[in-house]
Amino acid sequence: MKITIDVDCTPEEAREFLGLPEVKPMQDAVMREIEQRMLANLKATDAETLFRTWLPAQMQGLEQMQKLFWSQLTKGDREPGSGRE
Repeated sequence: MKITIDVDCTPEEAREFLGLPEVKPMQDAVMREIEQRMLANLKATDAETLFRTWLPAQMQGLEQMQKLFWSQLTKGDREPGSGRE
């Protein structure tokens, strides 16, 4: 013997009938928070912001490289046989 029962109701009606809690307000709040965080992170990845963040480190590296080159050049000028002893 096989019995089939078709229930025609909305998800809200089924949730209420079964005594399950309404989670839509909580889901909406969580989605708003996620959206705000994502937008804040997108603003942080703006090209101008990234450029300002990365530039000081790159400039420091360039300055160190220049100092290294200059130290090697001046070191070569002071060695015997260079004509500038």
